Amino acid sequence: MKKTELVDPRVRLAISQWPEKAPRGAVSTFCVEQGISRETFYVILRRVRAEGPAAALEPRSRRPKSSPSRLADEAKEAALGVRAALEASGLDCGPVSVFEEMQAMGIDPPSVASLARVFRQAGVARVEPRKKPRASYRRFVYPAPNACWQLDATEYVLTGGRKCVIFQLIDDHSRLAVASHVAKSETADAALAVVKKGIRAYGVPQRLLSDNGLALNPSRRGWDGKLVIYLKSLGVTPITGKPGKPTTQGKNERFHQTLFRWLDKQPLASTFSELQAQVDTFDKIYNTQRPHQGLPGRVTPQQAWDATPAVPPPRPKPPTPTVVPPESSTRRSVHTDSYGTRVTKVRGDGTVRVRKVEYRLGSAWAGRLIYVVSGELTVMFADRDGVIIAEHPWPLPGTAYIGTKQLHQPELSGMS
Repeated sequence: MKKTELVDPRVRLAISQWPEKAPRGAVSTFCVEQGISRETFYVILRRVRAEGPAAALEPRSRRPKSSPSRLADEAKEAALGVRAALEASGLDCGPVSVFEEMQAMGIDPPSVASLARVFRQAGVARVEPRKKPRASYRRFVYPAPNACWQLDATEYVLTGGRKCVIFQLIDDHSRLAVASHVAKSETADAALAVVKKGIRAYGVPQRLLSDNGLALNPSRRGWDGKLVIYLKSLGVTPITGKPGKPTTQGKNERFHQTLFRWLDKQPLASTFSELQAQVDTFDKIYNTQRPHQGLPGRVTPQQAWDATPAVPPPRPKPPTPTVVPPESSTRRSVHTDSYGTRVTKVRGDGTVRVRKVEYRLGSAWAGRLIYVVSGELTVMFADRDGVIIAEHPWPLPGTAYIGTKQLHQPELSGMS
Protein backbone atom coordinates (compact mmCIF):
# COMPACT_ATOMS: atom_id res chain seq x y z
CA MET A 1 0.00 0.00 0.00
CA LYS A 2 1.29 3.45 -0.91
CA LYS A 3 1.87 5.94 1.88
CA THR A 4 -0.36 8.47 0.09
CA GLU A 5 -3.38 6.13 0.22
CA LEU A 6 -5.77 6.35 3.18
CA VAL A 7 -6.45 3.29 5.35
CA ASP A 8 -10.07 2.15 5.37
CA PRO A 9 -11.85 3.04 8.68
CA ARG A 10 -12.91 -0.61 9.11
CA VAL A 11 -9.27 -1.68 8.96
CA ARG A 12 -8.40 0.99 11.52
CA LEU A 13 -11.18 -0.28 13.79
CA ALA A 14 -9.83 -3.83 13.52
CA ILE A 15 -6.33 -2.65 14.43
CA SER A 16 -7.68 -0.66 17.41
CA GLN A 17 -9.22 -3.92 18.74
CA TRP A 18 -6.13 -6.02 18.12
CA PRO A 19 -5.50 -8.47 20.99
CA GLU A 20 -2.39 -8.17 23.13
CA LYS A 21 -1.38 -11.76 22.49
CA ALA A 22 -2.19 -12.46 18.85
CA PRO A 23 -1.01 -15.73 17.23
CA ARG A 24 2.39 -15.72 15.56
CA GLY A 25 2.11 -14.56 11.92
CA ALA A 26 -1.33 -13.01 12.42
CA VAL A 27 -0.08 -9.47 11.67
CA SER A 28 1.53 -10.47 8.37
CA THR A 29 -1.58 -12.36 7.27
CA PHE A 30 -3.86 -9.45 8.24
CA CYS A 31 -1.72 -6.92 6.33
CA VAL A 32 -1.69 -9.04 3.16
CA GLU A 33 -5.47 -9.51 3.30
CA GLN A 34 -6.16 -5.80 3.86
CA GLY A 35 -3.50 -4.52 1.42
CA ILE A 36 -1.51 -2.48 3.91
CA SER A 37 2.11 -2.61 4.99
CA ARG A 38 3.34 -3.87 8.37
CA GLU A 39 4.78 -0.39 8.95
CA THR A 40 1.34 1.19 8.58
CA PHE A 41 -0.17 -1.46 10.86
CA TYR A 42 2.26 -0.77 13.69
CA VAL A 43 2.00 3.04 13.30
CA ILE A 44 -1.74 2.79 13.92
CA LEU A 45 -1.29 0.22 16.71
CA ARG A 46 1.22 2.41 18.56
CA ARG A 47 -1.20 5.33 18.32
CA VAL A 48 -3.93 3.13 19.89
CA ARG A 49 -1.67 2.08 22.74
CA ALA A 50 -0.53 5.68 23.38
CA GLU A 51 -3.71 7.73 22.83
CA GLY A 52 -6.57 5.28 22.93
CA PRO A 53 -8.71 3.57 20.24
CA ALA A 54 -10.53 6.74 19.19
CA ALA A 55 -7.26 8.44 18.14
CA ALA A 56 -6.55 5.77 15.54
CA LEU A 57 -9.93 5.87 13.77
CA GLU A 58 -9.20 9.14 11.85
CA PRO A 59 -6.09 9.76 9.72
CA ARG A 60 -3.65 12.42 10.89
CA SER A 61 -3.06 15.60 8.84
CA ARG A 62 -0.23 15.26 6.38
CA ARG A 63 0.56 18.93 6.43
CA PRO A 64 4.20 19.55 7.43
CA LYS A 65 4.77 21.09 10.83
CA SER A 66 6.82 23.87 9.22
CA SER A 67 7.12 25.32 5.70
CA PRO A 68 10.32 27.35 5.37
CA SER A 69 9.52 28.33 1.76
CA ARG A 70 6.07 29.71 2.55
CA LEU A 71 5.87 33.49 2.23
CA ALA A 72 4.28 35.68 4.84
CA ASP A 73 1.27 37.71 3.78
CA GLU A 74 3.28 40.91 4.32
CA ALA A 75 5.94 39.76 1.82
CA LYS A 76 3.27 38.90 -0.75
CA GLU A 77 1.57 42.26 -0.35
CA ALA A 78 4.88 44.09 -0.68
CA ALA A 79 5.77 42.19 -3.86
CA LEU A 80 2.35 42.83 -5.40
CA GLY A 81 2.59 46.50 -4.47
CA VAL A 82 6.01 46.90 -6.11
CA ARG A 83 4.76 45.11 -9.22
CA ALA A 84 1.71 47.38 -9.44
CA ALA A 85 3.91 50.47 -9.13
CA LEU A 86 6.24 49.27 -11.91
CA GLU A 87 3.32 48.42 -14.16
CA ALA A 88 1.68 51.81 -13.57
CA SER A 89 4.90 53.57 -14.54
CA GLY A 90 5.21 51.59 -17.76
CA LEU A 91 8.34 49.66 -16.73
CA ASP A 92 8.90 45.90 -16.86
CA CYS A 93 7.10 44.25 -13.97
CA GLY A 94 8.06 40.58 -14.22
CA PRO A 95 9.48 38.58 -11.30
CA VAL A 96 13.09 39.54 -12.11
CA SER A 97 12.26 43.25 -12.35
CA VAL A 98 10.28 43.16 -9.09
CA PHE A 99 13.16 41.31 -7.38
CA GLU A 100 15.64 43.99 -8.46
CA GLU A 101 13.31 46.84 -7.51
CA MET A 102 12.66 45.41 -4.02
CA GLN A 103 16.40 45.10 -3.47
CA ALA A 104 16.91 48.70 -4.58
CA MET A 105 14.21 49.80 -2.12
CA GLY A 106 15.93 48.00 0.78
CA ILE A 107 13.24 45.29 1.02
CA ASP A 108 14.41 41.70 1.44
CA PRO A 109 12.79 40.09 -1.64
CA PRO A 110 11.61 36.49 -2.00
CA SER A 111 13.28 34.43 -4.71
CA VAL A 112 12.37 35.04 -8.35
CA ALA A 113 10.59 31.67 -8.47
CA SER A 114 8.55 32.57 -5.38
CA LEU A 115 7.60 35.92 -6.89
CA ALA A 116 6.47 34.20 -10.08
CA ARG A 117 4.31 31.84 -8.02
CA VAL A 118 2.79 34.74 -6.05
CA PHE A 119 1.93 36.61 -9.26
CA ARG A 120 0.29 33.53 -10.78
CA GLN A 121 -1.77 32.91 -7.65
CA ALA A 122 -2.86 36.57 -7.59
CA GLY A 123 -3.85 36.41 -11.27
CA VAL A 124 -1.63 39.33 -12.32
CA ALA A 125 1.04 37.44 -14.26
CA ARG A 126 0.92 37.66 -18.04
CA VAL A 127 0.16 34.33 -19.65
CA GLU A 128 2.96 33.58 -22.09
CA PRO A 129 3.69 30.55 -24.28
CA ARG A 130 6.31 28.13 -23.07
CA LYS A 131 9.77 29.21 -24.14
CA LYS A 132 13.16 27.59 -24.37
CA PRO A 133 15.24 27.92 -21.21
CA ARG A 134 17.59 30.90 -21.17
CA ALA A 135 20.55 28.53 -21.00
CA SER A 136 19.75 27.34 -24.54
CA TYR A 137 20.05 30.82 -26.07
CA ARG A 138 23.15 31.61 -28.14
CA ARG A 139 23.58 35.34 -27.70
CA PHE A 140 26.19 37.30 -29.61
CA VAL A 141 27.51 40.46 -27.95
CA TYR A 142 30.33 42.73 -29.08
CA PRO A 143 33.20 42.83 -26.54
CA ALA A 144 33.22 46.57 -25.75
CA PRO A 145 31.19 49.77 -26.09
CA ASN A 146 31.26 51.48 -29.50
CA ALA A 147 32.30 48.27 -31.23
CA CYS A 148 28.88 48.22 -32.87
CA TRP A 149 25.71 50.31 -32.72
CA GLN A 150 22.27 49.21 -33.84
CA LEU A 151 19.86 51.59 -35.56
CA ASP A 152 16.20 50.99 -36.28
CA ALA A 153 12.99 52.98 -36.61
CA THR A 154 9.49 52.21 -35.39
CA GLU A 155 6.13 53.82 -36.03
CA TYR A 156 4.13 55.65 -33.35
CA VAL A 157 1.14 58.03 -33.26
CA LEU A 158 0.39 61.49 -31.95
CA THR A 159 -3.00 62.86 -30.94
CA GLY A 160 -5.57 62.67 -33.69
CA GLY A 161 -4.05 59.47 -35.06
CA ARG A 162 -1.21 61.31 -36.79
CA LYS A 163 1.65 58.94 -37.52
CA CYS A 164 5.32 59.55 -36.86
CA VAL A 165 8.55 57.59 -36.55
CA ILE A 166 10.92 57.09 -33.64
CA PHE A 167 14.55 56.28 -34.47
CA GLN A 168 16.35 54.38 -31.71
CA LEU A 169 20.13 53.95 -31.64
CA ILE A 170 21.66 51.55 -29.08
CA ASP A 171 25.10 50.20 -28.25
CA ASP A 172 25.31 46.44 -28.85
CA HIS A 173 27.66 45.70 -25.94
CA SER A 174 26.04 47.68 -23.12
CA ARG A 175 22.49 48.11 -24.51
CA LEU A 176 22.90 51.83 -23.81
CA ALA A 177 20.34 54.08 -25.50
CA VAL A 178 22.84 56.18 -27.45
CA ALA A 179 20.30 58.51 -29.08
CA SER A 180 16.65 58.74 -30.12
CA HIS A 181 14.99 60.98 -32.66
CA VAL A 182 11.34 61.64 -33.50
CA ALA A 183 10.62 62.39 -37.16
CA LYS A 184 7.64 62.75 -39.46
CA SER A 185 8.65 59.72 -41.54
CA GLU A 186 11.54 57.34 -42.06
CA THR A 187 13.90 59.37 -44.21
CA ALA A 188 17.64 59.39 -44.82
CA ASP A 189 17.92 62.88 -43.29
CA ALA A 190 16.24 61.71 -40.06
CA ALA A 191 18.50 58.63 -39.88
CA LEU A 192 21.51 60.86 -40.38
CA ALA A 193 20.32 63.21 -37.64
CA VAL A 194 20.03 60.51 -34.97
CA VAL A 195 23.46 59.05 -35.82
CA LYS A 196 25.11 62.48 -35.61
CA LYS A 197 23.34 63.05 -32.29
CA GLY A 198 24.76 59.78 -30.92
CA ILE A 199 28.26 60.53 -32.19
CA ARG A 200 28.26 63.93 -30.49
CA ALA A 201 27.36 62.26 -27.18
CA TYR A 202 29.42 59.04 -27.23
CA GLY A 203 31.97 59.20 -30.02
CA VAL A 204 32.31 57.35 -33.32
CA PRO A 205 31.50 53.61 -33.38
CA GLN A 206 33.40 51.07 -35.43
CA ARG A 207 30.28 49.55 -37.00
CA LEU A 208 26.63 50.43 -37.49
CA LEU A 209 24.07 47.65 -37.91
CA SER A 210 20.70 48.41 -39.49
CA ASP A 211 18.11 46.82 -41.75
CA ASN A 212 18.07 47.22 -45.52
CA GLY A 213 15.58 50.10 -45.65
CA LEU A 214 16.15 52.79 -48.25
CA ALA A 215 16.57 55.41 -45.54
CA LEU A 216 19.15 53.37 -43.60
CA ASN A 217 21.31 51.16 -45.81
CA PRO A 218 20.24 50.49 -49.43
CA SER A 219 23.60 48.94 -50.36
CA ARG A 220 22.00 45.60 -51.21
CA ARG A 221 19.91 47.47 -53.79
CA GLY A 222 23.03 48.57 -55.60
CA TRP A 223 23.70 52.11 -54.31
CA ASP A 224 24.83 53.99 -51.20
CA GLY A 225 22.42 56.21 -49.29
CA LYS A 226 23.19 59.43 -47.42
CA LEU A 227 23.79 57.62 -44.12
CA VAL A 228 26.14 55.04 -45.66
CA ILE A 229 28.16 57.77 -47.41
CA TYR A 230 28.48 59.71 -44.15
CA LEU A 231 29.52 56.62 -42.16
CA LYS A 232 32.15 55.64 -44.70
CA SER A 233 33.61 59.14 -44.52
CA LEU A 234 34.23 58.56 -40.79
CA GLY A 235 35.66 55.08 -41.29
CA VAL A 236 32.57 53.39 -39.80
CA THR A 237 31.64 50.05 -41.35
CA PRO A 238 27.91 49.95 -42.22
CA ILE A 239 26.49 46.43 -41.95
CA THR A 240 22.98 45.05 -42.44
CA GLY A 241 20.99 42.06 -41.40
CA LYS A 242 19.90 39.42 -43.88
CA PRO A 243 16.72 40.47 -45.72
CA GLY A 244 13.60 39.08 -44.06
CA LYS A 245 15.53 38.26 -40.85
CA PRO A 246 14.64 40.96 -38.27
CA THR A 247 16.12 38.81 -35.47
CA THR A 248 19.55 40.13 -36.50
CA GLN A 249 18.43 43.45 -35.01
CA GLY A 250 16.72 41.64 -32.11
CA LYS A 251 18.19 43.88 -29.42
CA ASN A 252 16.66 46.93 -31.06
CA GLU A 253 13.33 45.17 -31.70
CA ARG A 254 13.14 44.35 -27.98
CA PHE A 255 14.06 47.96 -27.20
CA HIS A 256 11.01 49.11 -29.17
CA GLN A 257 8.73 46.96 -26.98
CA THR A 258 10.15 48.44 -23.78
CA LEU A 259 9.66 51.96 -25.12
CA PHE A 260 6.05 51.28 -26.17
CA ARG A 261 5.18 49.83 -22.76
CA TRP A 262 6.44 53.01 -21.11
CA LEU A 263 4.86 55.42 -23.60
CA ASP A 264 1.47 53.71 -23.22
CA LYS A 265 1.41 54.90 -19.59
CA GLN A 266 2.21 58.51 -20.53
CA PRO A 267 -0.19 61.20 -21.88
CA LEU A 268 -0.43 60.97 -25.65
CA ALA A 269 1.86 63.63 -27.15
CA SER A 270 0.36 66.21 -29.52
CA THR A 271 3.59 67.43 -31.14
CA PHE A 272 6.95 66.03 -32.21
CA SER A 273 8.71 68.04 -29.51
CA GLU A 274 6.44 66.64 -26.76
CA LEU A 275 7.04 63.09 -27.92
CA GLN A 276 10.78 63.77 -28.17
CA ALA A 277 10.79 64.98 -24.55
CA GLN A 278 9.00 61.78 -23.46
CA VAL A 279 11.45 59.60 -25.36
CA ASP A 280 14.43 61.46 -23.87
CA THR A 281 13.01 60.88 -20.37
CA PHE A 282 12.58 57.19 -21.15
CA ASP A 283 16.18 56.93 -22.39
CA LYS A 284 17.45 58.36 -19.11
CA ILE A 285 15.36 55.90 -17.05
CA TYR A 286 16.39 53.02 -19.31
CA ASN A 287 20.10 53.86 -19.11
CA THR A 288 20.49 54.68 -15.41
CA GLN A 289 17.57 53.31 -13.37
CA ARG A 290 16.34 50.08 -14.96
CA PRO A 291 18.44 46.91 -14.41
CA HIS A 292 18.72 45.11 -17.74
CA GLN A 293 17.97 41.39 -17.65
CA GLY A 294 20.07 40.81 -20.77
CA LEU A 295 23.26 42.07 -19.10
CA PRO A 296 25.51 40.02 -16.77
CA GLY A 297 24.66 40.76 -13.17
CA ARG A 298 21.49 42.58 -14.29
CA VAL A 299 23.21 45.97 -14.16
CA THR A 300 21.95 49.10 -15.88
CA PRO A 301 23.17 49.92 -19.42
CA GLN A 302 25.11 52.90 -18.07
CA GLN A 303 26.92 50.66 -15.57
CA ALA A 304 27.74 48.19 -18.35
CA TRP A 305 29.06 51.04 -20.51
CA ASP A 306 31.25 52.38 -17.67
CA ALA A 307 32.61 48.93 -16.77
CA THR A 308 34.49 48.42 -20.05
CA PRO A 309 36.59 51.00 -21.91
CA ALA A 310 35.08 51.96 -25.25
CA VAL A 311 36.96 50.90 -28.37
CA PRO A 312 38.90 53.65 -30.16
CA PRO A 313 37.17 55.36 -33.08
CA PRO A 314 37.91 53.99 -36.54
CA ARG A 315 40.47 55.64 -38.77
CA PRO A 316 38.86 57.12 -41.88
CA LYS A 317 39.89 55.35 -45.06
CA PRO A 318 40.98 57.12 -48.24
CA PRO A 319 37.93 58.28 -50.16
CA THR A 320 36.54 55.72 -52.59
CA PRO A 321 33.92 56.16 -55.28
CA THR A 322 30.42 55.65 -53.93
CA VAL A 323 27.63 54.10 -55.91
CA VAL A 324 25.05 56.85 -56.34
CA PRO A 325 22.24 56.98 -58.92
CA PRO A 326 22.83 59.62 -61.62
CA GLU A 327 21.48 63.04 -60.70
CA SER A 328 21.36 64.55 -64.21
CA SER A 329 18.81 62.27 -65.77
CA THR A 330 15.56 64.07 -66.58
CA ARG A 331 14.41 61.98 -69.49
CA ARG A 332 11.19 60.00 -69.28
CA SER A 333 13.00 56.69 -69.44
CA VAL A 334 16.66 55.84 -68.91
CA HIS A 335 18.19 52.66 -70.28
CA THR A 336 19.61 50.43 -67.51
CA ASP A 337 20.59 46.82 -67.00
CA SER A 338 17.97 44.23 -66.04
CA TYR A 339 18.41 44.91 -62.32
CA GLY A 340 19.59 47.98 -60.46
CA THR A 341 18.61 51.50 -59.44
CA ARG A 342 18.15 54.65 -61.49
CA VAL A 343 16.73 58.12 -61.15
CA THR A 344 13.98 59.17 -63.51
CA LYS A 345 11.46 61.96 -63.86
CA VAL A 346 7.75 61.23 -63.47
CA ARG A 347 5.71 62.27 -66.49
CA GLY A 348 3.17 65.04 -66.38
CA ASP A 349 0.31 62.53 -66.14
CA GLY A 350 1.92 60.88 -63.07
CA THR A 351 3.24 57.78 -64.86
CA VAL A 352 6.66 56.12 -65.13
CA ARG A 353 7.70 53.70 -67.86
CA VAL A 354 9.69 50.62 -66.81
CA ARG A 355 10.36 47.72 -69.21
CA LYS A 356 7.64 48.88 -71.63
CA VAL A 357 5.03 49.02 -68.82
CA GLU A 358 3.37 52.26 -67.68
CA TYR A 359 3.06 52.56 -63.87
CA ARG A 360 0.74 55.29 -62.63
CA LEU A 361 2.00 56.80 -59.34
CA GLY A 362 -0.49 59.67 -59.28
CA SER A 363 -0.55 63.31 -60.29
CA ALA A 364 1.08 64.36 -56.99
CA TRP A 365 4.39 62.97 -58.31
CA ALA A 366 4.20 64.61 -61.75
CA GLY A 367 7.48 66.25 -62.77
CA ARG A 368 9.41 64.98 -59.71
CA LEU A 369 12.62 62.95 -59.69
CA ILE A 370 12.29 59.52 -58.07
CA TYR A 371 14.27 56.31 -57.67
CA VAL A 372 13.27 53.23 -59.68
CA VAL A 373 14.66 50.07 -58.03
CA SER A 374 14.45 47.01 -60.30
CA GLY A 375 14.81 43.78 -58.36
CA GLU A 376 14.56 40.15 -59.34
CA LEU A 377 10.91 39.84 -58.37
CA THR A 378 9.59 43.37 -57.97
CA VAL A 379 9.93 46.95 -59.14
CA MET A 380 9.89 49.64 -56.45
CA PHE A 381 9.56 53.42 -56.59
CA ALA A 382 10.96 55.73 -53.89
CA ASP A 383 11.35 59.47 -53.42
CA ARG A 384 14.73 61.17 -53.12
CA ASP A 385 14.72 60.73 -49.32
CA GLY A 386 14.41 56.97 -49.74
CA VAL A 387 10.75 56.69 -48.70
CA ILE A 388 8.95 54.01 -50.67
CA ILE A 389 6.15 55.33 -52.88
CA ALA A 390 4.89 52.06 -54.34
CA GLU A 391 5.95 48.52 -55.14
CA HIS A 392 4.66 45.89 -57.57
CA PRO A 393 5.66 42.39 -58.74
CA TRP A 394 6.83 42.23 -62.32
CA PRO A 395 3.65 41.98 -64.42
CA LEU A 396 2.89 39.19 -66.84
CA PRO A 397 4.16 39.52 -70.43
CA GLY A 398 1.83 41.65 -72.50
CA THR A 399 0.83 43.92 -69.63
CA ALA A 400 1.05 47.56 -70.70
CA TYR A 401 -0.43 49.52 -67.77
CA ILE A 402 -0.54 49.27 -63.97
CA GLY A 403 -2.87 51.71 -62.23
CA THR A 404 -2.55 53.24 -58.77
CA LYS A 405 -5.08 50.83 -57.27
CA GLN A 406 -2.96 47.87 -58.36
CA LEU A 407 0.25 49.22 -56.82
CA HIS A 408 1.16 48.32 -53.24
CA GLN A 409 1.70 51.65 -51.49
CA PRO A 410 3.13 51.23 -47.93
CA GLU A 411 2.76 54.20 -45.63
CA LEU A 412 6.37 53.98 -44.47
CA SER A 413 9.34 52.06 -45.71
CA GLY A 414 11.35 49.56 -43.74
CA MET A 415 9.25 49.85 -40.58
CA SER A 416 9.79 47.59 -37.61
